[in-house]
Amino acid sequence: MSKGNSPAFPCQDSNKNIYTGMNLRDYFALEAMHGLLEADHVKRDDIPKEAYRIADMMLDERQAYK
Repeated sequence: MSKGNSPAFPCQDSNKNIYTGMNLRDYFALEAMHGLLEADHVKRDDIPKEAYRIADMMLDERQAYK
């Protein structure tokens, strides 16, 4: 699995079906977006790109410890 494509919240039902849901990169970007929406210094149009930039930095840092 490439960086960020691993599931953020995988789960398995009683029939052993695995549901992956949101990937980790999208989850990190979502969380970063919460903080960026509160920041006065970030233009609204820049928030999505900045959120994914932060998510990618988080994934890079995560890879460094594996």
